[in-house]
Amino acid sequence: MTNPAGRLPVEVVEFTDPLCPWAWGSEPVFRRLRAAFAGQVRWRRAYCILFDHDDDPAPDPAAETAWYARYVEDITAHTHAPRAVRLSRVAASSWPASLVAKAAEAQGAEVADRALRRLRESVFVLGEPADTAESAISAVSGVPGLDVDRLAADAASDEVLERVRADHAEARRPVDEVLSVHGCESPHPGAAKETPDGQHRYALPTLLVRGATGRRAVPGWRPYEEYVSAVVGLGPELVPARTELPAKEALARYRTLTEPERASLTDGRPWVPGDAVRVETGNGPLWLHPDEAAAHPALTRSP
Repeated sequence: MTNPAGRLPVEVVEFTDPLCPWAWGSEPVFRRLRAAFAGQVRWRRAYCILFDHDDDPAPDPAAETAWYARYVEDITAHTHAPRAVRLSRVAASSWPASLVAKAAEAQGAEVADRALRRLRESVFVLGEPADTAESAISAVSGVPGLDVDRLAADAASDEVLERVRADHAEARRPVDEVLSVHGCESPHPGAAKETPDGQHRYALPTLLVRGATGRRAVPGWRPYEEYVSAVVGLGPELVPARTELPAKEALARYRTLTEPERASLTDGRPWVPGDAVRVETGNGPLWLHPDEAAAHPALTRSP
């Protein structure tokens, strides 16, 4: 039996950003981890704000976009996550997408997960980062169960702004364990990043696991087993559930699946349902449930 909400023994804090390429590449592992410990841990997202308001504008936006597209391509060579065939620009700000993602939490965990996924796909599938209030709302329109009018009002509210500001501040108080990272062979070990004011913030993504007996930080890009070890190390009574699903069930549950997610979340049998909709990217397909395809910007936006 699991503990009632609010009394779960372990909290997992995911420091992330809707527009971060390493966080996008970690989706297969994090989706699996959330499913494995569903109902057993409290999972909370803290939005770090990767692209901040006070970042200096690029003197040559086209050159910056070309450089950033190559940077994302290099990351996806490690993660095998999709990348856009063409990136229109580097995101001007992470605030709009983060406000929308945070506001979506008021409409339930499933809606929030799907809204965040759409925001990630805006840049890494469509190549059009959701970096304005209008584009962020547009990106999530059509998510099942989402009240878009309520979302827009909540995302513009002082309450949600203060919650994202709190996330921003929390992300800039990293635990000592991530200030330096040694002995890790990951291409993204995840040591904390120095900020322009000489302080530090968490590298993205980072999971901070807290329990009654202490905490464990798992920064950067890591294998599934390392995250599981951190969770059960603080909650020995927790048992990860099996997460593999038949293809049709996986697509119905997650709505969109990448090739790495196919390997991570399905049972290995012939996996593409006959009614799945394939969207080509610069690094393999994105598979859409037919109901998702009916409202997904990849198929509904004007050319």
